[in-house]
Amino acid sequence: MAANVIFVDDEQHLRTACSQALELAGFAVMSFESSNGVLEEISPDWDGVLVSDIRMAETNGLELMASALKIDSDLPIILITGHGDVPMAVNAMRDGAYDFIEKPFSSDVLVDAVRRGLDKRRLVLENRQLREALTKGSRLENRLVGQSPSAIKLRDEITQFAGTDADVLVVGETGTGREQVAQALHEFSDRAKQRFVPVNCGALPATIIESELFGHEKGAFTGADQKRIGKFEYADGGTVFLDEIESMPLDLQVRLLRVLEQRKIVHLGSNTEIPFNVRIIAATKADLRDAVSAGTFRDDLYYRLNVLTISIPPLRDRLDDVPLLVTHFIDQEAIQFDRAADEIPQPDLGLLSNYDWPGNVRELRNCVRRHVLGQPVDLGTAAQGSNSKEVVGQSLAVQLATFEKRILQETLGRHDGRLKSTYEELGISRKTLYDKLKKFNLGNSSTENIDEE
Repeated sequence: MAANVIFVDDEQHLRTACSQALELAGFAVMSFESSNGVLEEISPDWDGVLVSDIRMAETNGLELMASALKIDSDLPIILITGHGDVPMAVNAMRDGAYDFIEKPFSSDVLVDAVRRGLDKRRLVLENRQLREALTKGSRLENRLVGQSPSAIKLRDEITQFAGTDADVLVVGETGTGREQVAQALHEFSDRAKQRFVPVNCGALPATIIESELFGHEKGAFTGADQKRIGKFEYADGGTVFLDEIESMPLDLQVRLLRVLEQRKIVHLGSNTEIPFNVRIIAATKADLRDAVSAGTFRDDLYYRLNVLTISIPPLRDRLDDVPLLVTHFIDQEAIQFDRAADEIPQPDLGLLSNYDWPGNVRELRNCVRRHVLGQPVDLGTAAQGSNSKEVVGQSLAVQLATFEKRILQETLGRHDGRLKSTYEELGISRKTLYDKLKKFNLGNSSTENIDEE
């Protein structure tokens, strides 16, 4: 078993005792009495934590840290300090150290620090792998991110259907990315160099949707001061995307069916037929068969549209894709808002990976956006009620961390963020609360902001 902790200290009794404590906690430990040979065991893909004393007879822990961080700037390094070295250790944390432990310390303190450091390390390595997968992915994989079977099936269908010129019906819940799928069908088709024209049938008033789609002549109705070209004519040679097709008025459905069959339109106020060449991609968030049964959607239009159909899976059915999507959105939002691409802490990522996501990918992206803008990852009561799944199948550490964070948030909320009242109610020390706020990225982690009321 490869070592996941390297422990460096020139005091043999301390080195032996700490190594034994870490091994009893389940870690594989490699110990050194000096820095000699340490750097050879470290690499950018090493899944481990470096623990080193600062002052040693032959080596300097700060120099070892600087050399290790040149190999991997994200490597968690925990420094062991004497009382007089605390200011030095604080400066070292500014230079990249993960944490420091002040002598004398208990084995529990060491084990907890190493466990947290290892959790962070594994999150960093996982995100690197995710980013590598995104970098190596095809254009379609980078547009529709995911490695779950349903995500792969979706991309395969898009690739297959894009090569035809047949109309397509896209079915998917709100927030699943119906327009993204439609754009992909267009971009990977022979029509890619022509226009992609989206129309939200549910957002247009019934009084103007006919004019928007088919165009009108000057004077066709009150307010028609000039001739207008409709969406079908404007998109000639390209693709028209009709989203929320289930919202189209019944009388207009008759005209749309005729347009689909003949590929000709007539402006309002005119009798002249105008041929056009477009591909129609219609999308719906509803079950059109139910709409047909209810009399709100024409059965002949449904059968005309339902030739090639793509069903987008909801996010709750592909939760394994959440970490990859989170990484993808963090990078995008960080660029958009010119912010640091800070990772989401592992406990929060575990919570995100077990949430039902009623708003689907759009809701996840908004959650990541709040994180990038400095807001806590908080799904609110929805994540704790009927819309969330229990954190079943996760490791004990993730389940406990999720529960612990929730308690902290609720207690802070009851005391309006007053930290003294919070740590007194929870029966923990001021320093412990500070550490937990930092661990879970709750509020400002600076000790200067811990109030004493």
